Amino acid sequence: MHDSFFLTANSFTSFSLYKLNHNHQIHKYPLSFSLLSFLLTSTAMASFTTLTSLFVLLSLLSIANSGSIGINYGRIANNLPTPSEVVQLLKSQGINRVKLYDTDSAVLTALSGSNISVTVALPNEQLSDAASKQSFTDSWVQSNILRYYPKTNIESIAVGNEVFVDPNNTTKFLVPAMKNVYSSLVKYGVASSIKVSSPVALSALQNSYPSSVGSFKTDLIEPVIKPMLSFLKQSGSFLAVNIYPFFAYVANTDTISLDYALFRDNKGVTDPNNGLVYKSLFEAQIDAVYAAMKALNFDDVKMEITETGWPSKGDENETGASADNAAAYNGNLVKRVLTGSGTPLKPDEPLNVYLFALFNENQKPGPVSERNYGLFYPSKEKVYDITLTQEGLEAGPNNGSKSQVVKTPVPSPSSSPTPAPIVGGGVEESKVVNTWCVANEKAGAEQLQAALDYACGEGGADCRPIQPGATCHNPDTLAAHASYAFNSYYQKKARGTGTCDFKGAAYVVTQHPKYGSCKFPTGY
Repeated sequence: MHDSFFLTANSFTSFSLYKLNHNHQIHKYPLSFSLLSFLLTSTAMASFTTLTSLFVLLSLLSIANSGSIGINYGRIANNLPTPSEVVQLLKSQGINRVKLYDTDSAVLTALSGSNISVTVALPNEQLSDAASKQSFTDSWVQSNILRYYPKTNIESIAVGNEVFVDPNNTTKFLVPAMKNVYSSLVKYGVASSIKVSSPVALSALQNSYPSSVGSFKTDLIEPVIKPMLSFLKQSGSFLAVNIYPFFAYVANTDTISLDYALFRDNKGVTDPNNGLVYKSLFEAQIDAVYAAMKALNFDDVKMEITETGWPSKGDENETGASADNAAAYNGNLVKRVLTGSGTPLKPDEPLNVYLFALFNENQKPGPVSERNYGLFYPSKEKVYDITLTQEGLEAGPNNGSKSQVVKTPVPSPSSSPTPAPIVGGGVEESKVVNTWCVANEKAGAEQLQAALDYACGEGGADCRPIQPGATCHNPDTLAAHASYAFNSYYQKKARGTGTCDFKGAAYVVTQHPKYGSCKFPTGY
């Protein structure tokens, strides 16, 4: 059965082309009068049949409606190529969007005239000053934006990064800082071309499964989520979200299938509330964020995925961290973004995604995986072979591994009218990217002991497992015992904002802490 097409006129200058495919799914492609005229004229001049013309028309529209792939260029390393060499590498790979974590002068200068769109960042450490003084953001914009723009095509500013899990508790400064940065852009006449947002970790969600009940953490909604979404809507910007199916997979290998996490062929997961079928955890997580926004009446705010990736190497307990899996995840994701449409919940919204990361960064702290997210070694050799462009996809498969690359269709409720049981890798209820609380040894023994005493006493943490002879007594160190107590308190408080701080003696992690046979709890 062939796909069917029909055209409607919305006004004298606006049209829509609809495709009804063999699964009875309808996809809408908006057309301006000028684009419609051009496409029809072009196909007519080529003497195509009407059906062939429509196929050509649809192909062109599919490309126009597809998303974009960018990459994060982190530099926590001492062996990276020079910025000018990096720009040449980006060009050679067809990458035209890059996201930075600062406003490094050498990097921004190297990007000048490159036609690569750039996202820069105002770091968390400067949020307090940016929130309290308009003069600070005026000066910052002058020194870090106007000095390079427009020769360096700066398209957006990330104000802070994953602020809600910042151990320095900078959340209260976030929205005022965003507003001041935006006001400075308005003052200097560049606000219409440079967006302001702030990357949010998926742990800002209270619920993510099923996607239709996605919701933000209640303690974040009024103080920061609503004000931020209101600002993004008013300024015409987007919500920036960092999404890592890898973290969810590692924490839930018993319930999430690897194929589902890697965009491989799988049975899919059906949302029992709306019948939407998900073929990848990535799309399910995105739609959980869309649902959370809709619950607050902000479903018209756009979204960009500012970080996602899969490590090519990890610690023993980081199940699934391998070069083959990283190639499968990133390769299939690129194909999904560049050849597909949106998510099941938002099929008409293109996916704009930044891969993490350009290089393996040898000075990043944390588990082995943190130093192995790169698509390239510092030598500029590929860690695994995938293409990052539409042209590359047309030349051959994009897997770089033994895994077959599968183009994921976007299902609709009509293709699954009766909600089916959850199969093949759902995320357990009320779980997102799980987080735990551990001790910050840099705080010193005195501060750790005081915080441990509070957590086990007035704080109500369950400290029985760290008593002599109990399962988590060993290793018998202050840091290990404090970590267990802090995490118990954090989980009992539903991982609320500010409950993993203890005056700087603790911080949040996304890798499950384990000491010998002691397993830290995840929720109570």
